[in-house]
Amino acid sequence: MINFKYIGKELDGFAQATNWKNYIKFLIAEFIHGYVLEVGAGIGNNTTMFLNCQYYKWLCLEPDDALLQVLKLNFNLSQSTKHNFLNGTINNLEKNILFDSILYIDVLEHIYKDNSELIKATQLLNTNGSLIVLSPAHQCLFSSFDSSIGHYRRYNKSMIRKILPHNIEITKLIYLDCVGLIANIVNKLFLKQRTPSLKQIQFWDNFMVPISRKIDPLIFYSLGKSVLLIGKKSA
Repeated sequence: MINFKYIGKELDGFAQATNWKNYIKFLIAEFIHGYVLEVGAGIGNNTTMFLNCQYYKWLCLEPDDALLQVLKLNFNLSQSTKHNFLNGTINNLEKNILFDSILYIDVLEHIYKDNSELIKATQLLNTNGSLIVLSPAHQCLFSSFDSSIGHYRRYNKSMIRKILPHNIEITKLIYLDCVGLIANIVNKLFLKQRTPSLKQIQFWDNFMVPISRKIDPLIFYSLGKSVLLIGKKSA
């Protein structure tokens, strides 16, 4: 067991963001297959989102053992024959085990040496395997909320490209949630909240996300509060 404690308090609130989770699932489910590694599984908000995807094995990797135990209890995944659990980081994985999909869903921004992290992840990825990264977008919107949950940065497309290993080919690199971007700007300039309330999360998920889901493709995913990368490892 490693000695790590996640400082954020937002996981329970965002667990109820079903419209957002369905939007993310719609965009990336087809790239999840085979043996999947989820880095920073937390309390299972994303693990359970993909339960019916086409994979045969899923490893939940989480450095905070308390969160990992909550994940098992909340969703009874400890009884699943498809799911394994490891308290640790990518440095604790065996180098001879390769994955077909590796996920960093709202995780990479918590990792100080992000380029080194993605190099290690790519070394654990099968040829033609998928690297999936979802992170908050635009460093200019870095706020007290980001600081309060342990973010080192927010990303734009050029930042993502700079840290990608040379053998990852970009399949998709887009911004998501154009309406939510407005909420981020308001919080940055005026509200300056360290943690959104449950009512604010519900308003964003129930009202803003459905509108974004309609508008995002119309503006070619050019604006949003989050950035999504889907890459493929070349030979």
